[in-house]
Amino acid sequence: MATSDTTRYDAIVIGAGFSGLYALHRLRELGLRTIVLEKAENVGGTWLFNRYPGARCDIESIEYSYSFSEEIQQEWVWTETMPRQPEIEAYLNFVADRLDLRRDIRFHTEVTAMTFDDVAAEWVVRTDTADTVVAPFVVAAAGILSVPKEPDIAGVESFAGRSLHTSRWPKEDVDLTGRRVGVIGTGSTGVQLIPVVARQAGQLTVFQRSPAYTLPWEVRPFDDGELDELKANYSEIRAAQRAHAVGAARLSAFSVMLEMMTKPPLKSASREEQQRAVEEGGVIGALSWGDVFFDIEANQMAAKLYGEAVARIVEDPETAAALTPTHPFGCKRPIIDQGYYETFNRDNVTLVDLRKDPIVEVSPVGIRTERGEHELDVIIYATGFDAMTGAMTRIAVTGRDGMSLADYWTTEGPYAYLGIAVAGFPNLFIVQAPGSPAPASNFVTALEQHVEWIGDCIAHLRANGYRTIEALPDAQREWTEHTTALVEPTVLVHPTCNSWYNGGNVPGKKRMYMGYTAGIPEYRRRCEEIAAAGYTGFKLA
Repeated sequence: MATSDTTRYDAIVIGAGFSGLYALHRLRELGLRTIVLEKAENVGGTWLFNRYPGARCDIESIEYSYSFSEEIQQEWVWTETMPRQPEIEAYLNFVADRLDLRRDIRFHTEVTAMTFDDVAAEWVVRTDTADTVVAPFVVAAAGILSVPKEPDIAGVESFAGRSLHTSRWPKEDVDLTGRRVGVIGTGSTGVQLIPVVARQAGQLTVFQRSPAYTLPWEVRPFDDGELDELKANYSEIRAAQRAHAVGAARLSAFSVMLEMMTKPPLKSASREEQQRAVEEGGVIGALSWGDVFFDIEANQMAAKLYGEAVARIVEDPETAAALTPTHPFGCKRPIIDQGYYETFNRDNVTLVDLRKDPIVEVSPVGIRTERGEHELDVIIYATGFDAMTGAMTRIAVTGRDGMSLADYWTTEGPYAYLGIAVAGFPNLFIVQAPGSPAPASNFVTALEQHVEWIGDCIAHLRANGYRTIEALPDAQREWTEHTTALVEPTVLVHPTCNSWYNGGNVPGKKRMYMGYTAGIPEYRRRCEEIAAAGYTGFKLA
């Protein structure tokens, strides 16, 4: 219950990353007195914490950026086709300053608990600073990849050298020159990190749990005048973006995967055609077949071709075989590759295949596997994220009748209507909750749609005298059934597919594919249709 000394607002936003900054700007435009609560010392969200070497976006910079402000589009100067972490962090600081957002952001303030007061129809939000903040509406923009998955390895605290986590990388430069470095994890983060560390370290040992599929990519600085030409055509670029299934009309990992689906089927290809695809397209050629996403047998055939392509790059046959994935291609997020496989041809790089030689423990001197001790000076953990739900389940969110969001998502499943609202939690809007397009799209395109829809919804409620809006359980169930049916014909539901897409990377997490895969245009159409009909599937009171 709120008290007389409680600070009151019209809306509270959790998080000052891409989503939170736009939510603050949008709600202020609508005349709402809004506060952002941010646990970090600055804006940036995921792009503030994940500053590890090699961190880079897999969407082109001119599309991985806000479209709502023509001034920001024209004033900001991108330097590369796909931006590195420092440039994205600088961009978000520029936006915060350009829109004067910092005055409404409370930094060093982590939300620890929030409870819905039925009588007052407001959220009572508590923080680690012992403050209580109250508002009728909460927009949770805490991020889908903001909670790192901690390493579950015996002896982690015993290591006498330096331990680093990619999601908590220090601000200061980390000098790895001449050091014996171990990297645990070869997902997207590991694939970006490993080639950079290999060029610095004296010796690099890569501990691989699950080999990754990668998409080799040319990332380059913009040519003279190229960015100016793109900016002159921004209206056409943005229109194409909004019409594109993944919200990225230009080259991206997602658009390449969509193009693969248009190719001829692998199962009807001759051996000569398969070999030609590998010779001409390398690892991408091995995967570019129209039936790979829908037929597990074709997917397994593609994996074998992929192994052949890797063997053309990696000189040691045993290492090449160990780097060949066994899980279905497409069940994890595509990874941009900047010389990953070539790195394993370096004399100072060693691969440990944990499928054959599991880790026993971290010791004071390094990492001990079943076959022996690996002495190290530095251990880097690239162990992934508790994605989609992790940021909200770490807050004690209590809705109607004492209902706990963490308990509900853990026991029942990560359900949300439209990927925005959860039944039993009135006036709580979650940007990119389960059931949203976020996992399989350009996140910025998807979040802009979310924030704009949420803003319009709150404006509608205030203009028409409604105090609360709440997702109906039946509508939430039907939406979940719809999103699940979309992936049923694909390899995304295969038992061997364990990824943050479905929670399979976190022990004990309810397994369910958490994205909306019919594309952003169809998702936007459905959301607009629901709003136009008076918010079908919601109870307004």
